[in-house]
Amino acid sequence: MKIILLKRLLTGVWILSNSFNISQSLKLTSLSSSSLLKSIRYYQNSNSRLMSATNNNEVDAAAIAASSDPAINPAAPTFFDKLVSKEIPAAVIYEDDLCMAFKDINPMGPVHFLVIPKVKDGLNRLSNAREDQKGLLGHLLYTAQKVAKEQGLKEGFRTVINDGAHGAQSVYHLHIHVIGGRVMSWPPG
Repeated sequence: MKIILLKRLLTGVWILSNSFNISQSLKLTSLSSSSLLKSIRYYQNSNSRLMSATNNNEVDAAAIAASSDPAINPAAPTFFDKLVSKEIPAAVIYEDDLCMAFKDINPMGPVHFLVIPKVKDGLNRLSNAREDQKGLLGHLLYTAQKVAKEQGLKEGFRTVINDGAHGAQSVYHLHIHVIGGRVMSWPPG
C-alpha cells in the first residue's frame, strides 16, 4: 500500500507525494478541503491517476464534471439512486412521484427512516438547493411529517439534514432523517 502525503504550498497548490517523489499536483480553487480528501481517498482506492486541475475554470469544471464522487459532482450517482431505481432493495414505507421514504439500515431510534427526492437534480446536499427546488424541498418536509404520523410518531420526532463534511453527511444525495419513538436529548451531536 502506498503512503500518500499531502502538502499545501503557499501558492495554493496541493501536492500529493509518494515518499519523497511528487506524483501529482492539483490546483484547487473551487473545491472544499473535504472534497480534496475524498479525491485523495478515491485516488488511493482506485489506483487510478488523479486528474490535474489548473487555475483555468474550464479545466476545473471539466475535472468536477468527470468526477464520480457525488461530493464533488452533484450529478454523480449514489447508493440512493440505486434504491430509487430498485437495483438495490430497500424497506420502502412511502413513495410518490417526487420522493420515497425507507427505513434506515442503521436506526438511531425505535423509528428511523429517510425521505429522499427520487430525482436528485443536483441536490447532493441542502446547501446546493436552487430557487426552483423550493417546492420539492417543501414536499420532502411535508412527506416527512405525513410518514412520521403513519409510523405512529404522535408525540413528536426529530428531523435531521446533514450537509457536507462538517455536518457529517455520508451519502451525497439530499436526505431527511426522521427519528422518533423515544425522547431525544439536546444538544445533538
